[in-house]
Amino acid sequence: MIEFSGIEFRHVDNRLMSMKLVELGLSGAAMFGPNGEVLQPSDALYKKHVLLARGNFRPVCYSHMDILRSGRERFGADLGENAPATLELAELTLRNLRGDREEVDRADFLARADTLAAVGKTVLISDYFEFHRLASYVARYTRNRAAFVIGAGTLHEIFDERSHAALEGGILEALGRLFRNELTLYVYPLRDPATGALTTVHDFPVNPRLRGLYDHLVAVGAIRALDNYDTRYLGVFSRDVLALIQKGDSDFQRMVPPAVAGVIRERGMFGWRERLAAAS
Repeated sequence: MIEFSGIEFRHVDNRLMSMKLVELGLSGAAMFGPNGEVLQPSDALYKKHVLLARGNFRPVCYSHMDILRSGRERFGADLGENAPATLELAELTLRNLRGDREEVDRADFLARADTLAAVGKTVLISDYFEFHRLASYVARYTRNRAAFVIGAGTLHEIFDERSHAALEGGILEALGRLFRNELTLYVYPLRDPATGALTTVHDFPVNPRLRGLYDHLVAVGAIRALDNYDTRYLGVFSRDVLALIQKGDSDFQRMVPPAVAGVIRERGMFGWRERLAAAS
């Protein structure tokens, strides 16, 4: 970890320094709290249960909040009443932050960080695009239970054999590493904007070669469907919200928490311009 303090460093944003640490390959991951304080993972994760949601958070929408809420409720029920505290993490991968660019857009990164801070989330930036590597990272610092909450569309990445070709054991090795410490994968449904059809754990179109393996993971509870979702937010996608913001359309505020809408408007994030909104 890295942290600057003192009057001479008053203009340094330690969140940006944390991101740069990962971008330069000096650390596989970095973590900071809602107040921007840099966290030492070994301290923050120690003896904690961990619930992690991966997303682009560009910006944070009601759908992101509902994914975390539904995952938190189910994970809490599975752990029981007397379980130790659970740490919620909003994770951004370096690949997601970079996009098609060679370097991370600093303003874009800080905008995502600020909107996550507005809703009180602890942020993890990682260079672990593969879920099994991320699971190993979390297991390094806590022996308690961990769970990832994902959208149904992300199952395609996990069960894509080509993405695990670099491993000697292929997808079997990747899934073995992912679930070896009793990790649970909670899956939020995906609604097709064109047809309205829902993709869930139970009708996910897995490759027939992997159907037996997939069904086994569902049967033993390693992959679990979230059914406590709010139907109002199934059609909220961050790409649509971002498009409204960049057009100066104030309707974007209906799709994000009030605190997020406030910081976007006040600081002109993601290309928002008040004058465009006024003109429209």
